[in-house]
Amino acid sequence: MAALRLLFLCSRNQWRSPTAERIYARDPRVQVRSAGTSKSARRRVREADIEWADIVFVMEHDHARRIRPLGGRDAQVEVLEIPDDYQAMDPELIDLLRDRIEPVLLRVIS
Repeated sequence: MAALRLLFLCSRNQWRSPTAERIYARDPRVQVRSAGTSKSARRRVREADIEWADIVFVMEHDHARRIRPLGGRDAQVEVLEIPDDYQAMDPELIDLLRDRIEPVLLRVIS
């Protein structure tokens, strides 16, 4: 089976989505990218990112709303409901990400 392509999105691509990208970067089950939905994002999400992804993990419902106008194919969108309360690689953030992403991966891969 080909590796799943995961896109992680937060607002500014500064803390949450880069952390998710980093913790899954060496996972052989997946290929990963991260981006932000805000105009001030370090790397702003593009339609090509949505086209590339099998699953788009967004941190908040607002991020899902913001990517709708980008169109693209119907990638699965999963809202993680993780607030912007953490710094990059915060151990609590890492635990939250794994706790919310792993069930989705297990469901899709099996």
